[in-house]
Amino acid sequence: MAARAQSWHARPVRFLGIVTLAAAALYAGLCLLAFAFQRRLLYFPDRCGERAALGRAARLGVLPWRDGEGGLLGWRAPLGARPRARLLVLHGNAGSALDRAPYAAALAPLGVEVWLLEYPGYGPRPGAPSLAALSEAAAQAARQLAARGPEPLLVLGESLGTGVAGRVVALAPGVVRGLLLVTPYARMAEVARIHYPFLPGFILRDRFAPADDLGAFRGPAAVLLAGRDEVVTVGQGQRLFEALRGPKRLWVQEQASHNDLDLEPGRPVWTELLGFLLDLGAGR
Repeated sequence: MAARAQSWHARPVRFLGIVTLAAAALYAGLCLLAFAFQRRLLYFPDRCGERAALGRAARLGVLPWRDGEGGLLGWRAPLGARPRARLLVLHGNAGSALDRAPYAAALAPLGVEVWLLEYPGYGPRPGAPSLAALSEAAAQAARQLAARGPEPLLVLGESLGTGVAGRVVALAPGVVRGLLLVTPYARMAEVARIHYPFLPGFILRDRFAPADDLGAFRGPAAVLLAGRDEVVTVGQGQRLFEALRGPKRLWVQEQASHNDLDLEPGRPVWTELLGFLLDLGAGR
């Protein structure tokens, strides 16, 4: 009888052990899948052929930006007069650089020469997106634009592009004179934890961390947040703002979501943002 009782007690223990092992295996498999396919969860490029992109660019009023060998780097807005500043636009994780043509429409009338960088693997540009690929492409573009003349180089980092802007500052020190950060975040690992709290942080491969990369930046930074940001959260933007050490100013559109900021050409916010950057150091 004692042996039979012991057998009955052992069955639930063995069953619990099997369930625990199965759950652990399932979780490990989930982590493995997340590690393998995470870039598909981070980057959402619109791909197209160069001919189609050139046609769309013509309709939007921007010109191709090419390297010395004729490769397409992105797009530029024509500006007749000498610019007050040059602006390199580093866009978010979805679409392509042509979707950011409204930045050119807003800032060209204010005397800014706008350059829209196409990331590797986006639009017609070959390659695949990653932290290393985007960072190197952006740093090379910043060096090239800074060498065009004495006008200050400003960098606009939008969402994911905030992290790319941070890498540019780290990889090309002294090149960037001012920053405009739109719906930014402090660290990608913290954003990932918000959306995927059940996954271990160490599996994240592309660890953009603008709060760390911009710690030594002493130029002016204008930061624009969406008060109802459901993607990176307004708290992440505030954390980045607090980490900046140079002249800085914060704008918050309280009712806006991540993709719903009011940035139409002609809005007073553009004059305010540009005036702040050029009056407080970037233009000197």
